[in-house]
Amino acid sequence: MRFNRVRNRYQWAFSLIAVTFCLGWGLLHPDRTTLSAEPQTAPTLQASNIEDSLYRPMGQWVGRLILPPQADNTDWVWFEVYHSPLTDFVGQTVRLQWQDNPDVQAQVKRVQQDVKLSAEAHQSREKGNIHPHRLDGRQQVGPLQSLAGARPTDDILVRLKQVQVETSPTPHLKLAEDPVQVPGIDYGLVKVLGPVPTTQSVPKQCPGPSPCPSELTRVRHYNPNTRRFNGPEEVVHIRQDQPNSAGVFQSTPRKLASSPAGKAGWYIYGSKNAEGIFEVSAIAPRSLFQLQPDYHFSSTSAGKHYFKRKVWQQTAQHKGKLQRAIVDHPFRKHQAAIDQWQVGDQALVVHLFGGIGGKKAEPQAVIGTVTGHFGYGIATVIQDPFTGEPQFEVEYQQVYAHNPEGIVAGPTHWAEYMGHLNRGWLGSRPVLDVLVKSEALTQPYQFGEIVIDPLSALKMQLQLMAARYRIGDGTGSALVTPAKSCVQDSSQAVYQTIKRIQYQVQRSPAIQTWLTEHPQDPQTQRFQELTTLGNALERELVPLGIVRRDWQQNAQVAAGIASPETFSHADDFIAQILSWRTLIPRVAQDQIIRIFLNQGTPLWFLNTNQVGGWNPGISPLAPTELFGQWPLLSFSFSRLVEATTTLPTPRGWLVSGLILGGYGLIALGWGTQVGFLSSPQFSAYSRSVQLRVWIGSLIMPALVEELLFRSLLIPHPQEGVWEVTVLLWSGLSLMLFVLYHPLNARTFYKAGDPTFFNPTFLTLATLLGIACTCTYLLTGSIWPGTIMHWLVVAIWLLYLGGQERLSNTEAKSKP
Repeated sequence: MRFNRVRNRYQWAFSLIAVTFCLGWGLLHPDRTTLSAEPQTAPTLQASNIEDSLYRPMGQWVGRLILPPQADNTDWVWFEVYHSPLTDFVGQTVRLQWQDNPDVQAQVKRVQQDVKLSAEAHQSREKGNIHPHRLDGRQQVGPLQSLAGARPTDDILVRLKQVQVETSPTPHLKLAEDPVQVPGIDYGLVKVLGPVPTTQSVPKQCPGPSPCPSELTRVRHYNPNTRRFNGPEEVVHIRQDQPNSAGVFQSTPRKLASSPAGKAGWYIYGSKNAEGIFEVSAIAPRSLFQLQPDYHFSSTSAGKHYFKRKVWQQTAQHKGKLQRAIVDHPFRKHQAAIDQWQVGDQALVVHLFGGIGGKKAEPQAVIGTVTGHFGYGIATVIQDPFTGEPQFEVEYQQVYAHNPEGIVAGPTHWAEYMGHLNRGWLGSRPVLDVLVKSEALTQPYQFGEIVIDPLSALKMQLQLMAARYRIGDGTGSALVTPAKSCVQDSSQAVYQTIKRIQYQVQRSPAIQTWLTEHPQDPQTQRFQELTTLGNALERELVPLGIVRRDWQQNAQVAAGIASPETFSHADDFIAQILSWRTLIPRVAQDQIIRIFLNQGTPLWFLNTNQVGGWNPGISPLAPTELFGQWPLLSFSFSRLVEATTTLPTPRGWLVSGLILGGYGLIALGWGTQVGFLSSPQFSAYSRSVQLRVWIGSLIMPALVEELLFRSLLIPHPQEGVWEVTVLLWSGLSLMLFVLYHPLNARTFYKAGDPTFFNPTFLTLATLLGIACTCTYLLTGSIWPGTIMHWLVVAIWLLYLGGQERLSNTEAKSKP
């Protein structure tokens, strides 16, 4: 019973920490007035004229998903075509289904499930979260139907990739990968001039003082001939989002024309209404995606310092602004670093957003902690169709729980997830997207006839996870728990990708033969880098070395080697413990980016802080580690966790052993010579006394003093502080460590007087402090220093005369 009470206390604590990690925290978020729980008529949309150079389609195939009536167990939907490379399809509603490729069909089959909304889903829906209630009672719902039926109405716009067109017996389309959610049919590049001085389209509510400006906004289009914003002027409709019950506006066009983020112009997304006015549904600052960094760091240490110490610094003061930074190989010049990113290059996106503060601050589920949301995506360098310049295009692969905003898990264009005026986070939260260009990860491998594409494999695993989230594994409810959240399951998808590639290589003699026959091939060397990267990521995802049973089974299911082929989920206390490092979004991003920084991987940092129109009622809050709003407590907790959970590499243990051996030789030789150490005596004390000393000295002084003087005082090697800062804190730590001993002898440990004042003792203590500090800085782990400290103290007390010096009598301890 006592164990159960302890377990319940820990589970309660973990639940508290994880309850808001995904923004799928429906119980904490109020219902938004812009979405209804009941079906509504989808808006009438009108595509712009393709020949109109002011606007361009969001893709070759753009349209709206329509959920069909349940007819069979096949995963298909209707697709209302707005743009198509085949003009005969425009305006038609055609069947959209999966290609007959066996791999595609196998992937769909793995996530098809019957849907029956659980009591939890109904309760959550009553509280304002959007659940797929239109799918309730359907059988074998797959990725297409779960996406089409994710919201109360058929209002999900998508663009299609890898489309296979069939005309017989009737026109229909076949896909090989999930559709990408987009915010509109068309988009343009404009400079915002300001609201039209009129009383038309004036919202009743808006941030700031009354009266509200009109939603009718003057814009001037980009002119590709002059490369300036002196094209045609137009009036567009930029809606004012209405507040939720807490009074928070997701976005606002107020003062959009004067936004510092819009100096290079804005992309506006949407479609023309029946009156021919372009209805803006989303915005995106052009400057964020240009390959023009504000900062360039040409060393790993400088990049680590920026990431750990600068990127989230003074977030509130940076409200309304964005910044871009690039970290590249050592000593590469500014333009050379940028030129490494060419059109067609891809990068992994590691996404993190923070919280909402100010007068309309959102509640915090974990006191003193801003949790936020963590996710992945893929960035591609494209040639902008308006300007011709290279820029980033970001598509998120969101693993996202059910929520009141109506955000749907799955592939999502940046403008839909971030820039959407009703449910995007651009104007309400600080966001950091880190773009990771690891050639080992982003380029496919060709081993004879076998192709391995790590980035595509990761995308597939994330899409599998997103499809499971959309229907809650058949329950219609994907809500946050300590062992199930966006950061947990995004991390699980990474783990599954690693294991899938490992299984594929291990089970393929052809790959093994190719690698053996081509040891010097650049592809082989790059694959070795991928193996190293996979091992490093796996150590972070499985910090205790014990894999959660559901992660292990799901990895085998994803790889197609498990039977039965069904995903499992564990949500017990053990599962929470085994994956604790992926509980907090800020920690997860820090761990992942740290690995790439240590490997010298080129990175871009794209940071926005409530960008867009001006809302004086809110301020951006940086995501934090646990208790991060109290820096001293957070730093201390973080350092303790890092120091105690980091295990040295074999090389680290070897170096630590050499340091211990060197210290032992110096201490034994010099200490014996000056008479401070007596000749070794191995039978002076009984076994019980020796056991008591060995156990006691491990706790105090070894572990306690190492935690206090090394872990808490010295910046952890992964914190990204400058070397001079580490040296200063190391010096302070050493000084306090030495002074502590005589002070302790005069206060709490009287037996240490006068030994702890002996110059020889203080010299040996100084050398020990230096040795332990070196092992800590070299390994990042407290354990080599603790073991060294423990061995030195215990051997001195039992075998080199230390006990006699401290007790002043041998009779007290001898048998």
